[in-house]
Amino acid sequence: MSRIKERKSKKHSFKRDAILAALCRREDHPSARQIYEELKPSIPGLSLGTIYRNLGLFREEKAAVSLGVVNGEERFDGRTERHSHLICEGCGRVMDLPPELQEELDTKLSLKTNSFFIDTGKTVLYGYCENCLKNDSVPISGHVQT
Repeated sequence: MSRIKERKSKKHSFKRDAILAALCRREDHPSARQIYEELKPSIPGLSLGTIYRNLGLFREEKAAVSLGVVNGEERFDGRTERHSHLICEGCGRVMDLPPELQEELDTKLSLKTNSFFIDTGKTVLYGYCENCLKNDSVPISGHVQT
């Protein structure tokens, strides 16, 4: 909820604050539709358009980031510090790269790019989650199931 107070915009409303709070408490990197479905029962006058407009505002204010389109829907993250994402090509699940792997990636990039300071970035790695790997139909050449 602290991100609501940190926002640069002077425009606050119950709906806007509820949308940002919903985005920030979720770890599944939701779409606008998923946020709408979560909030609609408690905010009867809420529209999907309101969700999209506010997500656009949050992106401009850097209170949220877009991860791009996954399975036909744009996905969002309320965690705005630099971190990488893993996207499952089987089920569309979006996950944060574990912090220890992020630290290792950052360290290796710093060593390899010593003449270039990385300020911001967006790294997205595509593959298959553990659940999808259990499915025999996942088209991964050379993958050995354990």
